[in-house]
Amino acid sequence: MKENTQYSTDNTSLHTHTSTDKDTLKLEPVIPSTPQVEEFPEKPARYSTVFAYLETGLILIGMFFILLIMPRTMHGDGTLRYQYISDFFHHGIVQSIHNKYSLIGPLFSLPLLWLGEKIGQPKETILLYNYILFAFSLLITYLLCKDRMDRTLLRKFFLLMVTCSMFAAHLTSYYGEIFTAVCVGFGIMAVFIRFTAPVGWIAIVLGVVNTPATMISLGIMILKRMFDQKRLRYVLALAAAGLLILAESWIRRGSLFSNGYDNDAGFHTFMPYSGLAGFSYPFLFGLLSILFSFGKGLIFFTPGLLLPVGHTLKTWQKKYALDLYQIYSLWICFTVGLILVYSRWWSWYGGLYWGPRFFLFASIPASFAIAVRLQSKDGGLLINLLTVLVLSLSAWVGLCAVLFQSATYIPICMANNYTLEAACHYIPEFSVLWRPFVSHPHLEWGQKLYVLYSLLVFVYFIFPLLFRIYQQAREPITSFLKSQLNMRAWRI
Repeated sequence: MKENTQYSTDNTSLHTHTSTDKDTLKLEPVIPSTPQVEEFPEKPARYSTVFAYLETGLILIGMFFILLIMPRTMHGDGTLRYQYISDFFHHGIVQSIHNKYSLIGPLFSLPLLWLGEKIGQPKETILLYNYILFAFSLLITYLLCKDRMDRTLLRKFFLLMVTCSMFAAHLTSYYGEIFTAVCVGFGIMAVFIRFTAPVGWIAIVLGVVNTPATMISLGIMILKRMFDQKRLRYVLALAAAGLLILAESWIRRGSLFSNGYDNDAGFHTFMPYSGLAGFSYPFLFGLLSILFSFGKGLIFFTPGLLLPVGHTLKTWQKKYALDLYQIYSLWICFTVGLILVYSRWWSWYGGLYWGPRFFLFASIPASFAIAVRLQSKDGGLLINLLTVLVLSLSAWVGLCAVLFQSATYIPICMANNYTLEAACHYIPEFSVLWRPFVSHPHLEWGQKLYVLYSLLVFVYFIFPLLFRIYQQAREPITSFLKSQLNMRAWRI
């Protein structure tokens, strides 16, 4: 893939002919009436091509590692989803008031189930579904966006999602978060491309119907879009999602308003609000836990959300055909909706699963924000230092997602009907992110190779950033040392 960064700068000449008192012509520079936006420094074409192949190769290698060294298991909610789609495949619609999860996402895995039935390995085959769905989404998104935004930024974005986010932990099971995340996340990008806008909205609606709790997120996103564009038609997407949710409920549960979650609750433990059903958790405690808990907190699992990128994206609005600022804003709106909804849910933590399961979508804007900061040259020293911290933590998240998922199943957190499960949510030593420092797990040779690969990606990202920090910090540090270490100014 060759580099083809597009800019919308004016190619007209910056000089005009003006007459002098001697009727001669000379060239005078015309000062632009608007400030020039900082552009990315151009690289020689051959180096751009090399970096393009390198980044593409790193993405492919990361995907192959996930495919080859991560065990795929059918467990938890994935088992029920598989049972639903298997029953549908063999018997058609089976109506039951206890049907919890939507069939929208699993319906697209029917070809894999058919193939699995043919070769006698239906479960093993269908477990590839989320992996294939994610890989296919990256490919389609790249083909759609490569000529509408900076390709280097797009590749960094994808590489960060593969290696420095929670996505890897979701590619080896049959849960439904991948379908919702890629349909809504990449669907939003498609909405800003004229000829794919209808398909983008369809993808968004399907992603929301697959997880009905995200209706609030869609509503916030639609509200933002309506006020920005001063158009009421966007409410049709919200109406379509609502009607499809009601229709599926009627067809599969026999009632418009039955959701299959009646009396759904966890075990009663020492936690004050455990054992209560539905949206019973105090909002403030749920909010604090979702944001800051050591085992599930977004500040640890999606630290890219902390990076300031709004100003940078605004300056890029006229450079690219894609309005990256609006896309990022809608991603954030959807993420905020998820936080507001699940702060009240009794299982805000997503059950026995690696990381904050319900918030996989947040990895998309988090990864994109890191990519923007790595790509942009306008960040100050403090912002670049923050980016180093965020990138380092994100790289560790991605490494744990691939290598240390076993930290999810600590015996003490599951014993006696999950009596001490909260320890895995709030105590650092039992968190899936920090447990490896306590347990020192053994790594197989393939896992060791992945560590080297992950380190290579990290160095590739961090080195240019550290060089910029060195350039920014050199002068103030030198001035400080000269003023403070001037021995002539010191006295006993």
